[in-house]
Amino acid sequence: MNAELLAEARAKVAALPLHEIDPARVGLFEDGVELAYFERLRREDPVHHAVSPWAGPYWSVTRYQDIMQVDTSPAIFSSSWTYGGITLFDPPPGEQLPMFIAMDPPQHDEQRKAVQPIVAPGNLATMEALIRERTVAVLDGLPRGETFDWVDRVSIELTTLMLATLFDFPLEDRRLLTWWSDVSTMNKVANPDALDPQERMAELGRMLAYFTRLWNERVNAPPRNDLVSMLAHGPATRHMTPQEYMGNLVLLIVGGNDTTRNSMTGGLLALHEHPGEWAKLRANPALVDSLVPEIIRWQTPLAYMRRTCVQDTELAGKAIRKGEKVAMWYVSGNRDEAVIERPDHFIIDRARPRQHLSFGFGIHRCVGNRLAELQLKILWQEILQRFPVIEVVGPPVRVRSAFVRGFSKLPVRIPS
Repeated sequence: MNAELLAEARAKVAALPLHEIDPARVGLFEDGVELAYFERLRREDPVHHAVSPWAGPYWSVTRYQDIMQVDTSPAIFSSSWTYGGITLFDPPPGEQLPMFIAMDPPQHDEQRKAVQPIVAPGNLATMEALIRERTVAVLDGLPRGETFDWVDRVSIELTTLMLATLFDFPLEDRRLLTWWSDVSTMNKVANPDALDPQERMAELGRMLAYFTRLWNERVNAPPRNDLVSMLAHGPATRHMTPQEYMGNLVLLIVGGNDTTRNSMTGGLLALHEHPGEWAKLRANPALVDSLVPEIIRWQTPLAYMRRTCVQDTELAGKAIRKGEKVAMWYVSGNRDEAVIERPDHFIIDRARPRQHLSFGFGIHRCVGNRLAELQLKILWQEILQRFPVIEVVGPPVRVRSAFVRGFSKLPVRIPS
């Protein structure tokens, strides 16, 4: 957020009565002004009750340590889809998708274990050469001296190629994965431009049919090193219902797509807005190692995760009742002045760059965090070898969502 926009947003939020602040209002994220609202909540009401027109009543947890407390207390704050899952919107019957991130132990632990080998250190080392080869091909294929969309040509293309590899999904159909990722996070109640619920579920049904064909191929073959095979042969996942399979596909597609793709765009935008850091990086390319986690903190590609309180409790002096929704605003915790030094500055050589909440904490910490970091590291290593500058030539178009904090377009130009 530029200084002028931030000042305007601060003035606007300062004029609001505290009880009227609803940080889940998607227009805040689309306009890029959400950080000013969280700044006030951290200062004046860090565990804040709000009523959303699309999500109903909920609590916002906005400070780093309070978020940590919620995220590491699954016996009190449940992720289970049976209570509503991990987003503030409660899906109606028939649209609920069981997935392991929306489960509590022991079922969560068992299903997560089935896919964990895909990001084991040995497997990441094996994938590194392929990730670099594809990154080189995508960057070398970019136009020079003309405007193009970084989101489509780089961020989506690289993450979709990676997803197709993880699933051993036909490369010629890989853009279906991007589409299904977008469909799965759509919410017509919050975003009028989203698909109608019936259309959305029909499209996810087509995703399930496609992946069921892949499942049937792999369940009758020896185990392989891809996610579909791991699910088909895993003791805790091979007898999943179709709804559970659909839910876990959505989780793995969104987790492997939205987070990395929006960090790839957010990182370029951050360096454009902080030219001193861009110059620092060019002068010392070894700073890529600390650049990557700083990008992930700065962007926070998933703005929040929801939990449901399963027993009366207290958090930061507020009484939270059984059955109430709680949003852990990672995007706010990542700007908490009490924990992170100069959090509103993008600093690529931070002393503790991995001190952020973007991957979550506790049992639900992002299973693919090291893979995401590897993809970003390779991207920036290869950019530095090719492009002294990448010009951002227009404002970004942000996703209309309070959950996915990302971009749909970013016009850029690479000088000839």
